[in-house]
Amino acid sequence: MSGDPSNARVDSWIWAVRLFKTRSQAAAACRAGHVRVNGTVAKPATTVGPGDEVVVRGGDRLRIVEVTRPISKRVGPPVVAQCLIDKSPPPPPKAEAIAVRERGAGRPTKRDRREIDRLRGA
Repeated sequence: MSGDPSNARVDSWIWAVRLFKTRSQAAAACRAGHVRVNGTVAKPATTVGPGDEVVVRGGDRLRIVEVTRPISKRVGPPVVAQCLIDKSPPPPPKAEAIAVRERGAGRPTKRDRREIDRLRGA
C-alpha cells in the first residue's frame, strides 16, 4: 500500500485488528453495508485514521471501535489492543437451557422429544 501511513483502508484495518477472519469477509461486510465509519456506510476502500469511529455489525453482535493507530497488516492480539479502543456493548447473555437426562433412562418419550425440540428452538 503506497498511501499515507496515517491512514488505512477500512476493509484492511478491520481484518488487521481481528474483527474478521479474512480480508475478503471484511470487504464483503463493507459492500453489504454492515460497516460504518463516523456514521456513514463505508465502502471497502474508505480510509480510516486516528480518531475515526468504526461500527461493525456482524451476526448478533455490534462492535463499536475507535481507531487509535491505522494498520494494514494483521498483527497479534497485544498489538491490536494498541490500535483500537473498544466501545462495544457487552455481548448478549447466552440462554442456559440444558436438557439433562439420566444415563440409562432409555429412549425419550414423545413428551421428552417435544421438550428437547422446544429447548433447541426447533
